[in-house]
Amino acid sequence: MGRLSAAFSLARAGFVLAREGVISALPVEPLPPPARFGHRIAGWIARGQSKNRKQSERLSVALNRLGPSWVKLGQFLATRPDVVGKEIATDLELLHDRMEAFSTAEAKLAIEQSLGRPIGEVFSDISEPVAAASVAQVHHATIAGSETQVAIKVIRPGVRRRFEKDLSTFYLAARFQERHIPDAKRLRPVAVVDMLAQSAKLEMDLRLEAAAFSEMGQNIAEDPGFRIPQVDWERTGRDCITMDWVDGIKLSDIEALSEAGHDLQQLSVNLIQSFLRHTLRDGFFHADMHPGNLFVADDGVIVAVDLGIMGRLGKKERRFLAEILYGFIKRDYMRVAQVHFDAGYVPSHHSVPSFAQAIRAIGEPIHGQSSETISMAKLLTLLFEVTELFDMETRPELLLLQKTMVVVEGVARTLDPAFNMWETSEPVVGEWIAKNLGPVGMLEDAKEGFEAIRHLAHSLPEMAERAQVLSAEMALMSKEGMRLDEETTNAIGRAEAHSNRWGHAALWVIAALGAYWVFW
Repeated sequence: MGRLSAAFSLARAGFVLAREGVISALPVEPLPPPARFGHRIAGWIARGQSKNRKQSERLSVALNRLGPSWVKLGQFLATRPDVVGKEIATDLELLHDRMEAFSTAEAKLAIEQSLGRPIGEVFSDISEPVAAASVAQVHHATIAGSETQVAIKVIRPGVRRRFEKDLSTFYLAARFQERHIPDAKRLRPVAVVDMLAQSAKLEMDLRLEAAAFSEMGQNIAEDPGFRIPQVDWERTGRDCITMDWVDGIKLSDIEALSEAGHDLQQLSVNLIQSFLRHTLRDGFFHADMHPGNLFVADDGVIVAVDLGIMGRLGKKERRFLAEILYGFIKRDYMRVAQVHFDAGYVPSHHSVPSFAQAIRAIGEPIHGQSSETISMAKLLTLLFEVTELFDMETRPELLLLQKTMVVVEGVARTLDPAFNMWETSEPVVGEWIAKNLGPVGMLEDAKEGFEAIRHLAHSLPEMAERAQVLSAEMALMSKEGMRLDEETTNAIGRAEAHSNRWGHAALWVIAALGAYWVFW
């Protein structure tokens, strides 16, 4: 019944997307004839008012109608233009994660169950929801027996169960693509759903978000101009997280910031330099830094909230990023090209000079512009477009960084239209390069190398023993062959037959439902 239910859910999703005009707005030229017929049907059943909306608005309406899991899918795919295409990814970036709030009574019950204590022992007052999204909503509260103001983020009731159900639908669609659409195999849609499942499960355990607040708080404790709320671990559990209440002005409210006397140019500098510190120095950055998650406190410090989506970069990725930025600044395109090959991102059968030539085509036009108009985010976007021509493998962590940088740089330019990205970033990037690519960095690399050799030496006896056992097993297999017992062989046959039956049944159900909705 699981696959049949997933087939019905997939058919419903197709119908909602068609009704909201999403499918009919897609280009028809690349589609094969059968798909073009389906595209025409989608146009017939689209709502009249949907045709007056922009594509991004149609997507937002459709995904919100389908529910929290689909909104989360849309947000996730916005970070994967390699999977959905740049145009759709751009539309999905505009997806507004605003859902109808659930009742305060349900929120209080979830808090009690998560903390294992009566609500009156923990909080003396809980407001109505102040913000509601696909996974959770936020309430303003006061800690019992004090006047301390806090924010409580509470998981939406039933969201995990709903996500698990919808996840089977996503897997059905992904497997269908891999089996029947040759071009989709390269994009590995099943692996993409695997990543979504892991990401969402982490986001739905608020203890992990609390840990992200704690880790970033330690990283930025001495940083100027940027902070995050402190978590109250005593009042935090799987389904709720309690933290300091943030009194401030949203970074998107330019008029209010000006009236309050804040220095908009300094705010833009603090924002970019903070983001680069988190990225290069810490390798741990806020990956959802849209203006709604950023506030300015009375003292002019930027306060970030909602750390449900975080990005990580290893030392290799951070060095790669710093090297290419430094190479572009110095117009050393051969260095930028060599860094890609040294990191193993571009296959070795390609020519380094040819790759450097392609990179020069990006760098030279940029150097012809004024520094105020040069966009680091656009530079990375163009770079990734060129690397596709040289078979560079998709790097999800770098794509997430690039998408976040687009948002952060956009916010900075909203604060200061004459914002100079290179001048602002130079102190942070220069300091990191001097520390990590100079003599000090070489000593650190040597230290890590000796440490790796020491661990390898400790593991050699165990590795030798495993190699000896494996060699003996391989010798036995080469002599007698690999044998499966009768029970295993029969089980494989039954599983394959069962899979085929359900696959055919699902296709017939989708076809029947499609015909029903077309003529209904």
